[in-house]
Amino acid sequence: MRLSRILAVSLTLVVSLLFPSVGKAQSGGTVRGTVTLKSNGSPLHNVTVQIVQLHRSTETNQSGEYTIENVPPGRYTILAHLDRFPDFVETITVAAGAVNEVDFELSLTSIDEEVTVTATGHEESTLDTFQTVTTLNSIELTQKANTSIGEVLEDEPGVAKKSFGPGGARPVIRGFDGDRVLILQDGVTSGTLSSQSADHGESFNVLTLDKVEVVKGPATLLYGSNAIGGVVNTISGHGQIHDHAHEGVRGYVNAAGGSTNALAGVGAGVEFGTDEFMFWANGGGIRTGDYDTPIGEIPNSRSRTGNVSGGGGYFGERGFFSANYSYENSRYGIPFAAEFHGHHEEEGGEEEELVSVALRRHNVRLIGGFRDLDSPIVNGRFQFNATNYNHVELEGEAIGTTFDNDVFSYRGDLDHKQAGRFSGSFGFSGLHRDYVTVGEEALAPPVVQNGFAVFALEHVDFEHARLQFGGRIERTTYDIEPIELPDRSFTGFSGAAGINVPLWAGGSFVANYTHSQRAPSLEELYNFGPHVANLTFEVGNPNLEDERSNGVELSLRHSRDRVRALANFYFYRLSDFVFLAPAGEEEDGFPVANYRQGDSRFVGGELGLDVDVHRNVTLSFMLDAVDAERTDAGTPLPRIPPLRGRVGVDVTYKGFRMRPEITLVSDQDQLFANETRTAGYARFDLDASYTWGYQHFVHVISVNAFNLGDRLYRNHLSLIKELAPEIGRGVRVSYTMRFF
Repeated sequence: MRLSRILAVSLTLVVSLLFPSVGKAQSGGTVRGTVTLKSNGSPLHNVTVQIVQLHRSTETNQSGEYTIENVPPGRYTILAHLDRFPDFVETITVAAGAVNEVDFELSLTSIDEEVTVTATGHEESTLDTFQTVTTLNSIELTQKANTSIGEVLEDEPGVAKKSFGPGGARPVIRGFDGDRVLILQDGVTSGTLSSQSADHGESFNVLTLDKVEVVKGPATLLYGSNAIGGVVNTISGHGQIHDHAHEGVRGYVNAAGGSTNALAGVGAGVEFGTDEFMFWANGGGIRTGDYDTPIGEIPNSRSRTGNVSGGGGYFGERGFFSANYSYENSRYGIPFAAEFHGHHEEEGGEEEELVSVALRRHNVRLIGGFRDLDSPIVNGRFQFNATNYNHVELEGEAIGTTFDNDVFSYRGDLDHKQAGRFSGSFGFSGLHRDYVTVGEEALAPPVVQNGFAVFALEHVDFEHARLQFGGRIERTTYDIEPIELPDRSFTGFSGAAGINVPLWAGGSFVANYTHSQRAPSLEELYNFGPHVANLTFEVGNPNLEDERSNGVELSLRHSRDRVRALANFYFYRLSDFVFLAPAGEEEDGFPVANYRQGDSRFVGGELGLDVDVHRNVTLSFMLDAVDAERTDAGTPLPRIPPLRGRVGVDVTYKGFRMRPEITLVSDQDQLFANETRTAGYARFDLDASYTWGYQHFVHVISVNAFNLGDRLYRNHLSLIKELAPEIGRGVRVSYTMRFF
């Protein structure tokens, strides 16, 4: 009897902690305030103000005022959102019957704390997320305008670029690249082939994007095995899920031009809302010429991309539906590719045609769902995505190789009703892919790939800590047309668990453990032949097994008053890591390399610090480093970014902002077979901008002077670094206008 009594008391205590009694409920509080434009204090109307944890929102009136009543007592993140503005957040504690005044000053060019939707599928402050996330808003994207996402993101903490020229540059996250970094468009796969090769690019026009979010470290739980190294989510603002329609007309114009690579580009969009309906259209283009370096111009490095999109939707109180169509078209040169093909000058002095890539992408997306139901399932979001992608590798105007990739994907996310301290979501996703390539670099056979996954992510909120845990089961199959090659299928499990502990006002400690599995890519399984972009004769291995990763990430964060700081440390151990191993022989003029597996580890970190030494002056510091090696052989892995640091000063006065900055990069002498050492360098840049606005219009003009010392430096992750150093001294000018 005594034992049963102890068990009963213990059970009662656990239940009371996890499921607080409804009888103790107290009356709610009120959150109210005003939203103004920081540069001149003008009130902003139709700004969405949301209590993130409760998914409750309202809009500001003509005087910029808002009120949210009956807010249960607790600690909340308050988000202020206006299309094409950076999101601003405040953290408050609401007491029963109390009135909390929370005012926002929105600015296009400065931000203290960011908001992400990629990490968990819901809006969340980057300080509250369990994973480390970096976001770039539309102003920053315009100021960094280029034709490839790798060029735009290369200076972000923990991010580098791999390239065979600027047109196809792709981001590398914490040393992971290729099939281990997933590129998304509005939360679903872009359907491109950029993970295959260093000369395969993405087709985004950054001048029409709302923002880009980079999730560092494994994101396989929500996005699948291709996210074992991280995720880059490009967000258009219209292919994503909207909470509601707004009244009236909103729009934007972004433009950029620059020297050294003859940059010129524009992006524009407009949306119209009435009652519960909204319609939108976007489009633009951007191009560059051959870029200059301190030792001369790099031939055939020019690029261009253009896009158009449009759609509309219904956004009711409980349900929503939207449809969006987009088209992208790009062409970019592959510097020195003709030489690697062996296309030197023919007899008589006649030179072979230059090599380039021309790609196009059609995409149709349907989104629908429900919200705020009084049922066990509160919210539901469903996406259906169809992409037709094609690119051709051209020698002059003659087609060398054609790639076709048709992808149909779908996804469903469901939020269950909060039960005491528990809240979370679960869902499913699937993919069907038809891949065909024809021509001299058709290395892989025709493949039909299918995938299906189920996943769940749960949160537990305690008074002094938050827990997150979840799991994903994923099935991937490859059906191969040639009879002599085997079909393959893989079933993998990914899981994660983390804790977020507030340490002081504005400070927290986050610890994460992740287990991830990645199915080998079709290139790793089936490629056979000379691959110019990797400078190897590749031999795939159809007997490869799943790649498995176990990792730990520790993060210390602070954002309060005049100091914002972030310190990350990560350690990943990968079993059966897939890599290209030189075979010590040549075929068709290239060294032969076989896809093999071995154990490896990645260790590194990122440090960031912003200190407001004066209300108009902020000092900024950044440091990132990664070290990766094959542990079974004790040798470095290929193309790992070197140690890098940055120091800058932000000076602001009313609408003016200036930022001188110096970037310091160490030499890289941790080398894989056939790699060469890359020297370190220092690069000096200067950014300046001016913002002026009115109640319904805001304008920003920016100037970015880069590599002011005209320093000759090379990117260690470039496959043509000895032939093509990075861009020399130049100036980029950008202009942004918002109307609302």
